[in-house]
Amino acid sequence: MTTDTSAPKVPHPTVDERTARGRAAREVAPRTGHAQLDTAAERDPVALLEEQAATRVPELLPIRYGRMLVSPFTFYRGAANIMAFDLAPVPRSGLTVQLCGDAHLSNFGGFASPERAFVFDLNDFDETLPGPFEWDVKRLAASFEVAGRDRGFTKEVRDSAVLAVVRAYREAMRGFAASSNLDVWYSRLDSTALQAEIRARSAGKEAKQLTKTEAKARTKDSMKAFSRLTEVVDGERRIVSDPPLIVAARDIEHGRAAELVQQELHKLVRGYRHTLQGDRRQLLESYRFVDLARKVVGVGSVGTRCWIVLMLGRDDGDPLFLQFKEAGPSVLEPYLGKSGFANHGQRIVEGQRLMQAASDIFLGWIRNDNPIDTNEPRDFYARQLWDWKASANLEIIQPRGLELYAQACGWTLARAHARSGDRIAIATYLGKSDVFDRAIAAFATAYADLNERDYEALAQAAREGRIEVQEGL
Repeated sequence: MTTDTSAPKVPHPTVDERTARGRAAREVAPRTGHAQLDTAAERDPVALLEEQAATRVPELLPIRYGRMLVSPFTFYRGAANIMAFDLAPVPRSGLTVQLCGDAHLSNFGGFASPERAFVFDLNDFDETLPGPFEWDVKRLAASFEVAGRDRGFTKEVRDSAVLAVVRAYREAMRGFAASSNLDVWYSRLDSTALQAEIRARSAGKEAKQLTKTEAKARTKDSMKAFSRLTEVVDGERRIVSDPPLIVAARDIEHGRAAELVQQELHKLVRGYRHTLQGDRRQLLESYRFVDLARKVVGVGSVGTRCWIVLMLGRDDGDPLFLQFKEAGPSVLEPYLGKSGFANHGQRIVEGQRLMQAASDIFLGWIRNDNPIDTNEPRDFYARQLWDWKASANLEIIQPRGLELYAQACGWTLARAHARSGDRIAIATYLGKSDVFDRAIAAFATAYADLNERDYEALAQAAREGRIEVQEGL
């Protein structure tokens, strides 16, 4: 038997040492200090967005700005890089976890686990990177304040939701601090547990709504995508172009024949297989490549290169839709340091697997060294396009539902952080009182005010012609 002496030694501090670390962090960054929001006088939110847009597909940028200008909340969804800029100067706890990097409330939701259970979890990791735990908490808490304003809720309702999300995080972290490592790892919030929790709070109406949401989500899969997004052309299934939101690869012209474009992207799909586990690679290889198209997704992601791939299994009634999404540097990297992964697709996949209780079986990554529309190599990560994905309907949510949703999000974020960070130190830092909760609530209010000013700055840029906007898409 040989011992690998090249691997770094993993420290295993005692519970007392981890507790002491949490107390020491209070000296570095007092909990009341998290109410602080310092913004530079030269701060230009539009310039930050334009800087991010430099690597994106130019013809899609007006769609991104149009979606951001629907409301201050949609602006917030697309402005993760602006918030990272704003968080950078603030004192940090020094308690590092795997950050989501964009933990706003719409990036939580339901989806199918590999065991075909409907689970509730974080579902967007494009900006994931190690960093101070409170950055995710602040982005999540502020999103409830911004969304509450968008719904026209009173300050009392908004404060209740924000305090609920932070309290749920703090209390869950204390529970995880007292749990075994395996219990933390296996913890998850599935529909059964979520409905039981909702009913325990005498919220029957919200429980019924969850049941309806789950039932609808179970129909959103590759078969539904197959029926909505494809048609038969010359006896073969093809993805239907619906420009500019969906453009089949055969309809994109970048100086190369459509057949060559198809071959290059087909090669990309083949290469991605090697990042999957062996059993899942074998499953993927039972499908044949049929077609692919570029698709516009989300709000903040608009302009990144996103491809959807149609594959068929045993026959034409056995489809699999995969999504290959461009993975650039995290918006956190200028402030927290570069990723330890050479491929940003791998950065996202590894972060997702670490933070999620259950991840897509086809989650993988690839680098495209010969993209069709740029001379720069591009990283991508892959997953299923639709797999029971669902999220809260913020257009109809009521105050009671918003508070319950806040509690679910707070617990889920704590679970994700407890898997990667020192949960005992974080729980000690947070403490039993609501000091941290109220500081974050004050921050959320201040940041929502700033977000409204930034939204207006983008609207002004549109009016002045500094940016081009395409609405309604």
